[in-house]
Amino acid sequence: MYRHLQHFIEVLEKHNELIRVKTYVNPYLEISEITDRLSKSENMNKAILFENTGYDFPVLINSMGSYKRICLALGVEELDEVKADMEDLFKQLTKPQESLLDKLKLLPQLGKISSWMPKVVSGKGACQEVVMSDPDITKLPVLTCWPEDGGPFITLPVIHTKDPLTGIRNVGMYRMQIFDKTLTGMHWHKHKVSARHYEEYKKLGKKMPVAVVLGGDPVYTYSATAPLPDNVDEHMLAGFLRKKKVELVKCISQPELEVPADADFVIEGYVDPQEDWIWEGPFGDHTGYYSLADWYPRFHVTAITHRKNAVFPATIVGIPPQEDAWIGKATERIFLAPIKMTMIPEIVDMELPVEGVFHNLTIVKIQKSYPGQAQKVMNAMWGAGQMMFNKILVVVDGEVDIHNYEAVAKYVSENCNPATDIYFSQGPMDVLDHSCSKTGFGGKLCVDGTKKLPEEIMFEEMPIKGQPIDADLLKSKYDFIQDLRVNLTAKGIATLFVTVQKKQKGDVKKWANLLSEESLLSDIKTILFIDAAVDLQHTADVLWRACNNADARRDIWTYQPTDKRAKMIVDGTTKTANLDAFTRDWPNILTHTKETIALVDGRWNEYGLGTFIESPSLRYQAQTYGRGAVITASELEK
Repeated sequence: MYRHLQHFIEVLEKHNELIRVKTYVNPYLEISEITDRLSKSENMNKAILFENTGYDFPVLINSMGSYKRICLALGVEELDEVKADMEDLFKQLTKPQESLLDKLKLLPQLGKISSWMPKVVSGKGACQEVVMSDPDITKLPVLTCWPEDGGPFITLPVIHTKDPLTGIRNVGMYRMQIFDKTLTGMHWHKHKVSARHYEEYKKLGKKMPVAVVLGGDPVYTYSATAPLPDNVDEHMLAGFLRKKKVELVKCISQPELEVPADADFVIEGYVDPQEDWIWEGPFGDHTGYYSLADWYPRFHVTAITHRKNAVFPATIVGIPPQEDAWIGKATERIFLAPIKMTMIPEIVDMELPVEGVFHNLTIVKIQKSYPGQAQKVMNAMWGAGQMMFNKILVVVDGEVDIHNYEAVAKYVSENCNPATDIYFSQGPMDVLDHSCSKTGFGGKLCVDGTKKLPEEIMFEEMPIKGQPIDADLLKSKYDFIQDLRVNLTAKGIATLFVTVQKKQKGDVKKWANLLSEESLLSDIKTILFIDAAVDLQHTADVLWRACNNADARRDIWTYQPTDKRAKMIVDGTTKTANLDAFTRDWPNILTHTKETIALVDGRWNEYGLGTFIESPSLRYQAQTYGRGAVITASELEK
């Protein structure tokens, strides 16, 4: 349990997980460029405290951006400790209680639960030590992270709302764009609990109180991101994680709401459902692309309070890996237990690869005992809370280590017949998924990579001969191939990566058919097409781009040659109106400008960060299309 954010900083420093930057650094782009370099570095990935921001408050960033630091934030040595605690609690509460003695044995567990429940205390909290006489959110060191962002954004807001009918609290995290000293956007999507609260206030014709917390114990930040069921108080999860109840105090201008007493900042205000929405964005998002501008509710600030010596917490999101990958890793490990115990008992393990940016790719390992079990798991997963946004689900069994992606790919190559073992569906998708033809609605794919039982085998697949692939011969035969990667087959992975430059409608379909009939590729089961600028030797980038750019129903299909192996085709290219009949705006990849990179290069020794680290943006600038958050048709089709 941490008393405040300064306490967490002290612990990070004690564990050699913090770097202090004492020279002035600008919150406009400069902080995020420095952080992007460190967060992607193997040796220099540390939390950073920028002590001189030109404002009255230092900025702490990347504080949970490694396995060690997310464990420190949650007060454990290993994330599976939390999973084990939760699993033990579920077992205690759900086992049959047949006798009075059995019920009495439950009392200590019930006492523990009671000790985790949030409690409202009287008086003011440390978060209210200083009250701004004239609330002005522009006096906080709010970052502008990427060059095409619509403005500065608060990126770690812990947002408190209540259901006006039941009084049940919800705590969520939704970015907030700053428009003036008392106005921000409130970026909640329609499926979020706070958005449902908003609709209830709209029916009642009332203004909706909102309180935004920054800092305090880092478990508050984590709990706001956790995929809890509706009507479960996130502060109860925080109490469970810190093994001590969260003490709350009433807000000073919105007394209907309570906030953690030990927070660093509290921004109070309201959203008026009768008011017109504001044009918010673009924003460099966790997908590695800009999420494009749209209309969202206005949040009006009525009070700002903070503790003395407050620290402003921030994060940047972008091309993975970033800090959010480790927050997601905590969710993956912690929530495996309740998924297994309440919905899908056959689950052995789960992995959310960072290249899948949470919702795009999930790998599940099951204990398989009957035919069709992978499909049963598929349906259960896609109906489970935020798993409804999953795009690609890979199911395996046996002894394969699902945290070893090469081992998973080899196992799937051995056990998945594209003709019979891939399944398509459609449903709700993350609003940030730019590949969907319609916002928030698109295709889903399940790859059944489990060993097949006799009942599941429709026909015997051709044996893999293991013949080498002559890349030069393929390039000479097919002039549409810009580059290709064939060495995965040497690892037992029956996948081919191909870069192309589309010129006409239907190019990828035509090329896929040609390659599927090619005798040199008789061992290949998956052909993945990607844009010409992508480095095929960088597997993580290929997967990240393809998972982002493919709608599973539109851009993934099977091809069955008459006398050859069936192929799964993945079109991971950028989509255009002229070449793909894609009518939505397509966003650009996140990179910093040459000017910002040069600024940080030139000041590197001033920061005191040690060995120089090159900007990650340099690797991706060739994959962007001009400047701007939205790619223009002329740039796309050059």
